[in-house]
Amino acid sequence: MTSRFAISAAAAILLLGTAGAAFAQSASTVGTGAGSAGASGSSGVVGTGGSAAAGGTSASSLGLGAESNTPSASSSSLGTGGSAAAVNGHVMSHSGVHGNQNLSGQSMDQAHQPGGVWSKSHTVTHDRRGELTSRTKSMSHEPGGPPAKSTSGSSVNLGQ
Repeated sequence: MTSRFAISAAAAILLLGTAGAAFAQSASTVGTGAGSAGASGSSGVVGTGGSAAAGGTSASSLGLGAESNTPSASSSSLGTGGSAAAVNGHVMSHSGVHGNQNLSGQSMDQAHQPGGVWSKSHTVTHDRRGELTSRTKSMSHEPGGPPAKSTSGSSVNLGQ
């Protein structure tokens, strides 16, 4: 009799643990940047990205900016993008880059499920003539607790 009770109790605990894991929410971000400057010129790169997931939703975004300068010329580039997915809900994904000499990019991605479950990720990246910055914030939420949040930022100043 005790062994049946012990097995039933262990099975109930395992089932509850598995059910809790099925509704986990998560958010993570990462950032990096590097630069160098010398007599012949300067160059740098910066980037951040992140993702979030909860209850059948997910969202991710990233941004990367780079600049290279010599005494006679300079060039810069910026890219950004992301995605969002929901099993049975609404998704929104927007990305864009604007500017000519000063570049700005943004990616905003969100997924919502009925009942208050959502995931979102937002990245903003700038290249402002020698100052490169990028920041990503990712969040997810399921009812009954606070949202999971993660933020990363990175910057490089080329000293122009």
